Amino acid sequence: MSEANRISFEIVTHDGVALKEIVDELTAPSVSGDFGVLPGHRPLLAALRTGIATYRNGNEETRIAVGPGFAQVGESKVVLLTDRFCRKDEVDPITVRQELAEADQALDAFDGALGGPEHGQLLRRSRWAAAQLELYGDPPPPTVQTFSEFQTVSHPNYALSSDTETESSTEDN
Repeated sequence: MSEANRISFEIVTHDGVALKEIVDELTAPSVSGDFGVLPGHRPLLAALRTGIATYRNGNEETRIAVGPGFAQVGESKVVLLTDRFCRKDEVDPITVRQELAEADQALDAFDGALGGPEHGQLLRRSRWAAAQLELYGDPPPPTVQTFSEFQTVSHPNYALSSDTETESSTEDN
């Protein structure tokens, strides 16, 4: 298959480009469900959830775990921006099972604001461990969680921020 009928696929983390491949197709987990991309896909921006992404080169399929972030899809290029990424051979199932158990115990004992930043941190720890175990081939039993990762991230109020900056710059004059 020619390069023109393939997709440039990159995963970018805080440390830089973590994966760069030319692929035939891929799927990724979004907050609205998994989506697939073939060459010639229409432009798309999507919020990623923690889960398994899959890409195919010929008959070879590769699965990877990704954390929350964003996907930018173009006609011949896909970029996943995420803070977490791992390959199957990087998963230590014993350590990850321990991390999942600790995160789940902390969630069970959590008495703070549900949906707040601390709660979100515990949810993200639990979901990342579960995704790694799924990638490894030993997924934990499914759980029902009522909050998405994006609901638990505190967002600054930009309207207040700009008003505050305007007031402080006016007072300085």
